[in-house]
Amino acid sequence: MYFIANWKMFGGINSVNSLDKVIKFIKSFKKKKLAKIIYCPPHTLIDSMSKKLKNTNISVGSQNCHEHESYGPFTGSVNCKMLKNVGAKYVIIGHSEVRQSGESNKLINQKIQTAIKSGLKVIFCVGETIHQRKKKLTKKILSTQIKVGLNKIKNKKGIIVAYEPVWSIGTGIIPKPLDLLNTINFIKKRLKNNKILYGGSVNPKNINQLNSINNLDGYLIGGASQVSKKFIDIIKKTYN
Repeated sequence: MYFIANWKMFGGINSVNSLDKVIKFIKSFKKKKLAKIIYCPPHTLIDSMSKKLKNTNISVGSQNCHEHESYGPFTGSVNCKMLKNVGAKYVIIGHSEVRQSGESNKLINQKIQTAIKSGLKVIFCVGETIHQRKKKLTKKILSTQIKVGLNKIKNKKGIIVAYEPVWSIGTGIIPKPLDLLNTINFIKKRLKNNKILYGGSVNPKNINQLNSINNLDGYLIGGASQVSKKFIDIIKKTYN
């Protein structure tokens, strides 16, 4: 099971010390071989977090990357080469919060191609808005996101896919079990060899309900991952 902590725009240098609780927990956790933990902090903390987690089995990733693989005049941007240089092994691409700022499926595809070429492992996000859901367009939207986003990708097997309905992120609302089961099954039919995660308001209070969906391979966790105790509780309850 994957537990990916997306810290979003959160944390300073001192925040990295909060990982001590998670490191201590994982060392004594009987199921640690089954739990793959990845922290995706802001770019400013990747180096510090990589050093903090150096002698653990916890990995570090980035929340995004630029589509250009080499250096260039792209003020404020960070490419995959730079991310790898500070210890990132994964990168989240296509997160709904980034899509909402105008990122297209074609641009996401370019980023995925660049990330793979650079040796980073991809966490590819897909999901529909509440408007699209009400119009019963979920499967159509997901199909397009997957088709265009993974266009020309020869080896898709190593890509982790996170289904994150836009209407669920930060709202506390999660899909009904049967709806989520059907959606995950739909994605798995399209991508038979990929790990499929769920993301969207995952927290210790609803994790038991989410764990009832037996076709999930893990979770992309936002706000709850910023608090070590909550993050640990999610992992514990997954294996209860």
